[in-house]
This record gives sequence, C-alpha cells and structure tokens, in this order.
Amino acid sequence: MYNRRHRLFKEEGEKMEVTRECVKHAKRIVVKVGTSTLTYNNGKINFSRIDKLARVISDLMNQEKEIVLVTSGAIGVGVGKLKLPGKPKSLREKQAVAAVGQSELMQIYSRFFSDYSQVVAQILLTRDVVENQSGRRHVINTFETLIEMGILPVVNENDSVSVDEIESGKHRVFGDNDTLSAIVAKLVNADLLIILSDIDGFYDSDPRENCNSKLISVIEEINTDVERCAGGAGTSRGTGGMVTKIQAARITMNAGIDMVLTNGQRPEMIMDILKGLDVGTLFKAHSVEN
Repeated sequence: MYNRRHRLFKEEGEKMEVTRECVKHAKRIVVKVGTSTLTYNNGKINFSRIDKLARVISDLMNQEKEIVLVTSGAIGVGVGKLKLPGKPKSLREKQAVAAVGQSELMQIYSRFFSDYSQVVAQILLTRDVVENQSGRRHVINTFETLIEMGILPVVNENDSVSVDEIESGKHRVFGDNDTLSAIVAKLVNADLLIILSDIDGFYDSDPRENCNSKLISVIEEINTDVERCAGGAGTSRGTGGMVTKIQAARITMNAGIDMVLTNGQRPEMIMDILKGLDVGTLFKAHSVEN
C-alpha cells in the first residue's frame, strides 16, 4: 500500500519546490474559512483569530491581490449569539438561528476589516444562481465590480432559506461551503483556493485515529486511493469533512485552479503558502485547454 501511495503523492523535496512555484504567482485568491476557525471549542466566537484573518487578508489586498472570502459559521455564530446549549435539531430552528448568525457574522467581519481600512460586501448564494445562466452572469458581474472597487466579497450560502446546506446528507449543487468555495473559485476565475480547516492538510489516513499517518504535500490526481484516504467529518461545530474537501479539490483541479488545504488556527500561514512554502496540501491544477 505504501508503494502505491508513494507513486500517487509527490514527496521528494525537489519536486515539491517545482509544483509549489505556481502558487507564488496567484493574484486572484478565494479563501474559505470554516466554523472551527471562527469559534472556540465551546462554540463561542474566536475574535483573536478573526482579527488575524482580517489583518492577513487586508495586507494581501494592499499588495493588490484580489481576494474573495467564503465563510461558514452562520449557525455556529447564531448559537453563540442566542446563548443556546448547542445546535438546534429541527430544520426550521436551524434556519432561524442561521438568519440571526449571518447578520452577526457580517457585523463582526465589517468591524474587524474596517480596522484595516477595508470595506466588505455580503453575497448570499443559493443553488439557483449556479443553475440559472442569467443569475450566474449577474453574480459574476457583482463579483467583478466589487473586486474592481477594492471591496472584499464575503460569501456564504443563504442558510436561512437553503435546505441542502444544513440538512446533513443532502449534497446537491452546494451542500457544504467547501464545495461552495470551489464553485465561487470557478465563478471568479481564481488562480488559487485556500481552504482553512481544522486539520493541517490531507493525510494518508485519519490522524485522529492513526498516530502514524503522514501528511501529503502535493496531490496531482484524485483517484480511488485518494478517496479511500479521506476520512469522515471534522469537528462537531462544522458540517464538512475530508470528503467535502476532496470534492472541492476535484472541482478546482478540473477548472485549472490550484487548491491548498491547511489548518486555520494560524491565518498568517496564508502568507507562507503564497511564498511557495511547504504548507498544508497542494492539490495541483490540471492543464485546461482554452
């Protein structure tokens, strides 16, 4: 099994340097942040980490990088705002909590980014935008205009009306914000998608169950062996797991977009990724013919 994985995943330092070089030139970048990055283990908001995230993204924008932020956390923030003991069980309650949380989340982003002289704009997407050609074009135009104006688009699925996102097991079109971030990366024709999660990258087995698991630096092809390595869900505060990261990677790689999966505990690692350093797991984009 090891020999097969050795062929699938590039582990030699020289090859890693070559494949990471492309990330250094990324100009348009989609950053996806998960609930586990935005909150503490007790579910309350991690203001310190959000501040670091805002500072890093603002610094990149000052370097004339074009950034789009895809965020999870509406339900998690809503739970904290309403001081609930945990996530609600029923769909109607989840949607109500998401409506509260989304408003609170945007206030938090607006407050922190304004400290770094950046303006944010909320974009709530539903699946009909992807399915409808006219709606898709309008959304693309909105993204392009905001980016041209130097405004940071903050994207989330409209959890207060979307059933697919918050009902586990129903993954049609979006289904989770990992997939949403990949679709947004395609919509805006991004160079790179960075997913900040609760894990350092992609391992050859679940590191929470196998202490001998190894972090894979570069993946150039998603096949049955890679899919087999993907474990289950992540923390209880989010909805996604490694399977959804693989799904997002497949979308971006096939669209000619690089994707890096890394831990969101230290948002400043985004800078190291863009320096071409060996951070997280790089899912290398496939060549796309024009």
